[in-house]
Amino acid sequence: LEGVQGRVDFRDVSFCYDESRPLIQHFTLPVEPGKRVAIVGPTGCGKTTLINLILRFYDLKGGSIAVDGVPTTALSRHALRGSFGMVLQETWIKRGTVRENIAFGRPEATDEEIIRAAKAAHSWEFIQRLPQGLDTVLTEESLSQGQRQLLCIARVMLCLPPMLILDEATSSIDTRTEVQIQQAFDTLMEGRTSFVVAHRLSTIRNADLILVMRDGQIVEQGRHEELLAAGGFYAKLYESQFQPA
Repeated sequence: LEGVQGRVDFRDVSFCYDESRPLIQHFTLPVEPGKRVAIVGPTGCGKTTLINLILRFYDLKGGSIAVDGVPTTALSRHALRGSFGMVLQETWIKRGTVRENIAFGRPEATDEEIIRAAKAAHSWEFIQRLPQGLDTVLTEESLSQGQRQLLCIARVMLCLPPMLILDEATSSIDTRTEVQIQQAFDTLMEGRTSFVVAHRLSTIRNADLILVMRDGQIVEQGRHEELLAAGGFYAKLYESQFQPA
């Protein structure tokens, strides 16, 4: 793929793990370049399945998904996945320096570029406090969960791919770090086609489109205000997150 614009077309997409239990059926959605699409729903509803279909971890049972008009089946998996940046709930740090961890996707990056990416991801502040800064050798235990996620965001910031998949789960992170992560996500998504698996519904109010999933089906879609006004499943999910304890 050259000069990716980031248009993603779902055309009559169907998928199931078990033929006797239909999941996604006849789903059609054009996603324009630069749009933010949030995917919400209860645990196990199929949010991750939809992401896996985009990246061809599974092949469709029917229909097609195309990037810039090219069916994903006509692309190598390497070329397809190379067009996406991913920040997942499960963060991973390899044993190596901070510099190596950030530059994982662009080993030739200069320190200036690495520092710029770290600042954009709100991770430069804690990196400077590490014993040897960028030269500090990391293990999984070196950083908190929030710091690891900020470092993974810096890694994507350095590569700046045309499309993004973000799993913004921040349940085990303190409020200040969560705000920093959300700000970093907002910076990262600017002008890029983004698919966000949303856990806290308050974080996706500005999405261009929200897909509401239940038992593998997309039961509602629209903007935040439209879905609240409709009083359907999304409204119930939203209210349940903001009920006083």
